[in-house]
Parts: sequence; C-alpha cells; structure tokens
Amino acid sequence: MTEGASVQPAASWWSAMSMETFWMRHGVSCVMKILQHFLCQTAMEIGEAICRGFTMGKSLDWPFECFKPNPVPIRFSFRGKNKNTDFNLLAAVYNVRGDFLRWEQLGLNNLQLCGETATRQAAAFSFGTAYQQSCDLSVAELMSTYSEPLFYDVFMDLGGEEERKLFPLPTLVNNLQYNGQFINQDACFLVDMLSGREKSTSSVPKVIRVATSIKIRFELVPDSKEGTVFPPLMSITYSDIPITDVSTQTVSATFAVQYEMNLNEFHIIMDIVLGVLGSLFLLNTLLRTIKWKRRFGSQIIDGETLMKFLLFAIGDLSNVFFFVTVGTAVYWLIFYKAQQTVTVVLPLPAQEERYKIFIGLAFAGKFLQELRLQVTVDLFFIDWERPRCSGGLWKEKPAPGTGEPKSDSPPVSIWRTYFVANEWNKIQTLRQISPTFQIIAVLFFLEVLGFSNYALSEPVSTAERSPQAFTPPYSMTLRYGLASILWLCLGLLQVIYFTLYERFVKNNIHQFVDLCSISNISVLLFSHPCFGYYIHGHSVHGHADTNMEEMSNNLKREAESMCGQRGLLPNTEVQTFQVSFTRYLRTQYERIQDLSNRRTGPLRSRDSSSANQFEQNTSVYNTMNHFLGSFIDHAYSEMDYIVKDKQLFETLLGVEPGEKSIFYNDEDFSFKDVLFYGNEATLLIFDTLFFCVVDLGAQSFVLAAVLTYVEQTIFSMIRQSLGRRNLINKTLVDNRFLI
Repeated sequence: MTEGASVQPAASWWSAMSMETFWMRHGVSCVMKILQHFLCQTAMEIGEAICRGFTMGKSLDWPFECFKPNPVPIRFSFRGKNKNTDFNLLAAVYNVRGDFLRWEQLGLNNLQLCGETATRQAAAFSFGTAYQQSCDLSVAELMSTYSEPLFYDVFMDLGGEEERKLFPLPTLVNNLQYNGQFINQDACFLVDMLSGREKSTSSVPKVIRVATSIKIRFELVPDSKEGTVFPPLMSITYSDIPITDVSTQTVSATFAVQYEMNLNEFHIIMDIVLGVLGSLFLLNTLLRTIKWKRRFGSQIIDGETLMKFLLFAIGDLSNVFFFVTVGTAVYWLIFYKAQQTVTVVLPLPAQEERYKIFIGLAFAGKFLQELRLQVTVDLFFIDWERPRCSGGLWKEKPAPGTGEPKSDSPPVSIWRTYFVANEWNKIQTLRQISPTFQIIAVLFFLEVLGFSNYALSEPVSTAERSPQAFTPPYSMTLRYGLASILWLCLGLLQVIYFTLYERFVKNNIHQFVDLCSISNISVLLFSHPCFGYYIHGHSVHGHADTNMEEMSNNLKREAESMCGQRGLLPNTEVQTFQVSFTRYLRTQYERIQDLSNRRTGPLRSRDSSSANQFEQNTSVYNTMNHFLGSFIDHAYSEMDYIVKDKQLFETLLGVEPGEKSIFYNDEDFSFKDVLFYGNEATLLIFDTLFFCVVDLGAQSFVLAAVLTYVEQTIFSMIRQSLGRRNLINKTLVDNRFLI
C-alpha cells in the first residue's frame, strides 16, 4: 500500500479482521510476551545470573525474552520452482495523538530517510541481499518534511490464503534502557520535531531527535534445510541534534538489512581441520629440521637448531592457515551462491574477525619465508679446459711456490667461465610463471569481465550489472575467496602451460646444463655445509676453446653418437646430482676459501695493494679449481665419493656425512631449489596473500595489482642483488664482467 492510499481501504481491511481473530492472533502473543517478561523478571530477582546467561547468549539480543520464538512459517529459496526471496513488511501508521491513519508497505520512503529510486529501495526487501544505505540529510529539509512525528508499528506479512497473518516485529532502541535493561518498543518514529520546542508547538525546536540508524536483522534457524528464519529484529538508534544553523546543518542516517547464522559449529569444524593439518605440517617441520641438521653436519641441538625449527614451523603453519582460509572462502563462495533452498548466509563483519586473524598469520608467515629464500650458497665453476699447443698436446711445469701445473702454452680463456657465470646470474630470479601476465590476467577477469560482482553480498550475481540496480557491499569472505582462487587457478594454468612449453620447446634450466657441457665447465654448489648439488659439465670432446667449425663438428659427432656420453659415469647421461659431502672435504674447501679476501668493488686504482689483491684472488681461484677438479676425478683417496640412487628414507630424513661423499643421481635438476624457479609454490602463495591482503585493506583490485607488481619487482631486485654479490664472492669472478 502506498503513501497516498486512502484510509478507507486500510480501515476496511483492518475491520475485516474480527476482534476474535485479532485477539487470537495478536492477543495471545501479547499475553505470552507479558508472561515471558514476568518470568524473566522473577528469574532475575531469584538468580539474575541465570537469566542473564540466557539473554546474553542470543545473537539477536532479544530484550525481555529468555527463549527465542518459533521460526517464521515462510520458506525462502533462491532458485527453482519454489523460489521465494521477497518478504513484506507492513507498518500501521499513527499520529502523535494516537489516531490510526493507514497501513503502509515498507520500502516506499517511509522508514528509509535516504532518498533512492524504487528499484534500489526494493532491494532491501529481497531476502539474502545485504542492504545498507547511508546519506547526509539537511536539517532544514527534515524540519519542513516532518513537522509532526508519525509512529510506525511494524509487522511481517506472513501471507495466508483465507486471512492474512501478521507478526509484530520487536523493536529495540539501542540507546534507551530502563533499570539497565533494554526496552522492547512496539512503535517507532523517524523524526521528532515536537519534543524540542519550547513554550508553544509553533516555535522553532531547540533540539530534534532523529532515527540515525535503523537495522533489520534476520537469523537463520540452525540446522535448517528448509530456508526458515527466526522473526526479524528491528533495532533503532536515536540521536539528539541541537539546532544551531538550520541552513547548513546535516544529519547522517543509515538504513540496513542484515542476515546472520550461528557459526559455532562451523568454527568447531575449522578448529578440527586446523588441528589435524597443523599436526601433519608440524611432523613435516620435524622431518625438515632433522634433514637440515644432518646436512649441516652437526648432532648437537643448540640455539641455531631451535631457531631453524621455529622458522620451518612458521612456514608450514602459514601454509595451514592459507589452505584453511582459502578453502573456507571457496566454500562460502560456492555454497552460498549456488544454493537453492537457503541453508547458509554470509558471515557478518563481526563474525569475520577470526577469519582476518588467520589470513594475517598466513601472510606474516609467508613474508618471513620469502625473506629467508637462500642467497648465501657456496658455489664454484670448475673449468676443465687445459691449454693446448699446436700439436694438440700441452706441456706443463710446476708454478713457482704453488706446486700447481703451469703451461708453456697461452693461458686458457676465462670468457667461458664469465659466460656461464652471467647465465647463472640470469636464472637466479627465473620463475615458472610470468608474474606480469599473472597480474594482467587477474585484473582482466575481475575488472573487465566483471568477475568481481560475484563477491557482492547477494545470493544471485551476474558479471554484468545494470547501473540502475542496487549494488550491495562486498563480502570480505567472498572477495578473498574469489581473488585467491582466481590467482591460484591462473598460476596453476601457467605452470601447466610452461611445463609443456619447456618439455617440447625450450627449458632454461636444461639449457644451462647444456651450456655447462659445451663450455667444459662444471658447477659445484653447497646449499648446506655438508650437502649440495653438482652439475657435471666436463666436455666429452675434451676441450671447448675452439673455432666455429670445430665446435660444429663436435656437436655433429655427439648427435651421431660418435663420442662418449655427457654423464659423470661412463656410458651414462646423468649430469646433475645431489651430493652429501664429508666433513673433511668441507674443511678443505673452507681452508682454501679463507685464503681469499676479495673486494667486491671495481679495481679503480693500480697501486700495489690492488695488484696484490688481484694476484691473491687469481691464486685462490686456480687452487680451488685444481682442488675441486681433482676431487671429481677421484684424485684424493681420503676424499673419494660414490654414485648411487637415493632411497626413500634418505629423501625423508637426509643422510649424515660419512667417510665418503655420496653423489645421488638427480634427473629432476634439484639444484633449482636454490633459485626462484624451485620455490615457485612459496612465491605464488605469497603473491596471492599479498594481493588479497592489500585488496581487503583498500577494497580495490587495481591498487592491489599495482602494489603486487611493485612487491614482485622489489623482491626480484633484492634477490638479484644479493645473489650477484654472493656469486662474485664465492666464485671469484670479476664483477666488472657480470652483465
């Protein structure tokens, strides 16, 4: 019924309800309310704590009721032939003298002070749509529009074939109490201009009272599969506005409709999942710590061991929080949007605080894990090339004071080592996906195709929305679930695509190994003091310093199997290994490395100090190259090694350093674990969390994408800079030749 409807139809409809029917329908309810009020007051006098426990335990805070009423006999459904999403609220309107004026249907500028189109106001009464409208109202317009207050007694229309049934909505005034208890009002008003007038009703009021906040809240019946709810509660907050300047004063007003459900059972399930997954991941943390301890070559549990265990635990628990939060958000996204009969509604912002804490813990843990990505590995490029004379042989004699061979022929070119070092420096920040494409693709789906609309707090969403339609607020849970699952899915698709691309077209990691073979250079890495990786690059042709024609002939002979294979062992092709080193080998390596006191800056001056430093580094480089090359060639019986396949228990628990080093065949190129390439899962999860956290804080996918790109660039630059510095210090390569 509209604002302009005549009183007669409303009065005749009212009179059509006999006194007996009205008493049976509403009188009994009133008597029950009085009895409940009396029982509650009596219980409070006998044992105030008991009844207060009942009252405070209800999520809707129904005043003067110790028990929740029966559910509303209406079944809500979002889809199907029984679709029912509309609910009707009627208001009996009275004037200040208590005279009944008319019946009005809510949604026609009666309880909503903010002026909006009829289409947008009607969205407030579509079940499941979180509605909130706020505005600033002019005091002058309020005084001219609401010169006399009107009182509204609100009912929920339950329908009925023969007779319409109405249910009175309890009204809670948030800032009105009596003896410390909230008062259950039967009627409400929007603007009161009379109470603030002095002397006469025609004078200008000194104070006006405005309903600045009106909220209607529905609660879903627990464990209901039929889409039933408890009777809604209407809560109102009044504000007294002193009149100072009518022409410029404004008042802020809000009208909202909210839906909630009891999430205690859901939280219990989440806690169980967290406990189970947390236990499994902590077991993984223990295994990783044992493996790290064995690779470190120490059996003592010291402070460093405990710190490493803590860092591993932080990384693993952050994975638990990430998977649980993403799984929960995707659950709400799918089941809330796809449900037919209403069984779940979205969590309220207050109910999402626990969820935000889990997201924050996941982000903090991944941030620490991102910072500790390894950039301090020990590595060295072993150059197998030997000088050649015109007859294809070389003559060597001991170098003075070193005992190392020195050739009479021209020295071996260092350019191959520089070339391999530059390629290693390049692949340090190589990833399995394209981060830039990832950001552009996510933005394309969210903003261009309109996928962001699926995160709105409404049961049925479409990618395209009419500008005239009401746009509900975004749900934090849905927004996080949509952004995270979209980011992860696009990242996974990229990984699959580049895996196929690298398998059939181009693989940068494999090409680096091939480059080592062509350059006649091997790479030995120590990721831990007694564990590392080895890339066997000893050329099957014996030399790599040659011209184009000979290089082409060598590759042709290799393609036609006219020479040996590239593997470390004869007649094998395995070139990459995981290595468990002996403590004695590590000691000898560190002894030679300590001889170097290389400066990282360019040699700008040509004084004697710089010359001595350069000669010292050159001597250490030659000594290290000779030592590691001899080790690979089994020249030291006290530091010999064996080659074998890795067993399952060795993979899980690691291997303690023994009397001999062990080279484990590794066809998976595990040395990529010291690069960005081998830590793609960690990087992808961190980028996902960073994007989502920024978006949840700023509510802008575009800003989140821009800051994520900045974050990726900064971390890549830091990793590149630290990796370059480590490469210079450990391989003794002149930094002036690194591009």
